[in-house]
Amino acid sequence: MFHKEGYKIILITFIIIIGSFLLIDNFSSIVWLRSFLMFTLLLFLILILQFFRNPKRNTCLNSKQVVSPVDGKVVVIEEVFEKEFFKEKRLQVSVFMSPINVHVTRYPIGGNVIFSKYHPGKYLVAWHPKASEENERTTVVVENKTYGKVLYRQIAGALAKRIVNYAKQDNKATQGEDSGFIKFGSRVDLYLPLDTKIKVELNQKVRGGESVIAEVNE
Repeated sequence: MFHKEGYKIILITFIIIIGSFLLIDNFSSIVWLRSFLMFTLLLFLILILQFFRNPKRNTCLNSKQVVSPVDGKVVVIEEVFEKEFFKEKRLQVSVFMSPINVHVTRYPIGGNVIFSKYHPGKYLVAWHPKASEENERTTVVVENKTYGKVLYRQIAGALAKRIVNYAKQDNKATQGEDSGFIKFGSRVDLYLPLDTKIKVELNQKVRGGESVIAEVNE
């Protein structure tokens, strides 16, 4: 199953590769070179298909928990001052996505979308300290009665040239459902209440819609 954001790119890639195969087969008489070029093209197609895959995830709906919005590796767990929406200290948990990860963004909690904003910006590498403030990004805040307000921020990286955000203000959010896509690698930041209980560690690999990032500290 592939994400709808990849349909056009996948179709164009198929056309280019089929055309390239025909050209190589007709004009290259060197067997090893023809085989190498065809193998390279097939590898490129596999990478494109893998990038746009959209596997089904089984989210255990729980209003007391925050699930990872994306696949990747936890690269930041720290207390920071969130200056765009909360304007107060929050716990930041950041998940970095490599080009081989699934790039679907999912709602970390269920509830109502109370804020959604797009910011144009730079394309610094995703792990750069200023990426969350200077790169192209979207900021979304979802609220429910149990957990309160959770902010997640899609951040473009050096390779990511387009962020897709389906979350619009006043939308109903279902935990684990598709809320966007980041094309070609980046990261997502979560901003959580200070009294939340973090359930992941640095460098831990997580799965979007399934891995529990945090829960209410009762």
